[in-house]
Amino acid sequence: MLLLITTTSYPATDLGYLLHKHPDRCQSFSLSFGQAHVFYPEASEQRCTAALLLDIDPVKLVRGRSANLEQYVNDRPYVASSFLSVAIAQVFSTALAGRCKDKPELTQTPISLVAKISVLPCRGGEGFLRQLFEPLGYTVTAQNHILDEKFPDWGDSKYYTVELQHTLPLADLLSHLYVLIPVLDDDKHYWVDDDEVEKLLRHGEGWLRAHPAREAITRRYLKRQHRLTRAALAQLAEEDELDPDSAEETNAEEEAAVEKPMSLKQQRLNAVDAALKENGAKRVIDLGCGQGTLLRMLLKDSFFEQITGVDVSYRALEVAQERLDRLHLPSNQSNRLQLIQGALTYQDKRFTGYDAATVIEVIEHLDLPRLAAFERVLFEFAQPKTVVVTTPNIEYNVKFENLPAGKLRHRDHRFEWTRQEFQNWAKQVAERFGYTVQFQPVGLEDAEVGSPTQMGVFRHEI
Repeated sequence: MLLLITTTSYPATDLGYLLHKHPDRCQSFSLSFGQAHVFYPEASEQRCTAALLLDIDPVKLVRGRSANLEQYVNDRPYVASSFLSVAIAQVFSTALAGRCKDKPELTQTPISLVAKISVLPCRGGEGFLRQLFEPLGYTVTAQNHILDEKFPDWGDSKYYTVELQHTLPLADLLSHLYVLIPVLDDDKHYWVDDDEVEKLLRHGEGWLRAHPAREAITRRYLKRQHRLTRAALAQLAEEDELDPDSAEETNAEEEAAVEKPMSLKQQRLNAVDAALKENGAKRVIDLGCGQGTLLRMLLKDSFFEQITGVDVSYRALEVAQERLDRLHLPSNQSNRLQLIQGALTYQDKRFTGYDAATVIEVIEHLDLPRLAAFERVLFEFAQPKTVVVTTPNIEYNVKFENLPAGKLRHRDHRFEWTRQEFQNWAKQVAERFGYTVQFQPVGLEDAEVGSPTQMGVFRHEI
């Protein structure tokens, strides 16, 4: 079985540092079921490919057991399976753990990656393959193989050659492969016990909890053992419950207190409302709607025909619904609204079909390595005609007397950008996905540090 990992991010040979395997060497590793070989078919600063080749010994697989013919004659030596996951964990252990001694800054840097698996069993077909990888932001290319070229009437097999393309940290790619390859194969070559629950949760950290197919992933990964599946799903559910709703409310209140003297919250809402109307957006989806402040404002205005709020936090949506109910609007007005739970870094068909998407004070809550996935979800897959994004201007923070020096406005902010940083990001996104972007200050503008909030209005070029 063969796994190829290619990058074109300059300098591409940094892939060798991340994998802890030198591009000029061919290395071999002894495993309990055979040999693993790592080599580089190509290695230049423009393009670099690392190959992981497994040479499985069928005799080793059955040594010490009472073997039958089926154990000697099967597809295990030739297709990607749990054997490949074990090889990834052992041969690329440093990269899988997100460590790099020589260039540690690379481990969390999103790079352009293409993973090619020569023969991947997909029990569930191409549809299930896409259900697993597309929500994670991958572009999936799959070529099905017929059972026998001499007998085409036998039909297609369950085997595919698969390419997965994404821009993300290498450790994320390896974690996804480690978990999802055995899920697609729907089998494992070793005994599954409680340790497998810990492995699943560890390697699924940061993406499995919000994955739309998490129950199917969990069930298959744990070989359909009900006790283990229930235990894993219970722990994932606990993470849902521990989703920092109460802390988020406290943090949001602190941020509001910082900005309250200038009524910045209302100025943001007014600016967003004006941008939506200027672009004729009657169907609007608010991504990261929180407790529904913008939704309430739009719902009161008959200009907007369809309004959808999306948030990962179920508790935030509950609060939003309660507050919207207090408006006591006639049914013909309230029926224009829907609330849905969803993660903004996973492709979701429910996000499509809108004139505009609003992303109000949201992107700064995303980890920078996850920002690329969000960009694809919004600008490539959902692709509304208009996108309105607001985010804090960190340069303005010196103007807030009640904000300590060096502190961000919200404890959950992963970053806050300068005006130049936001504009650089927005222009790159617009160019990449076929949009234009215009920038607008929100709040009183200072000659030296600009406005407290910066807003970008993206328009899709048709």
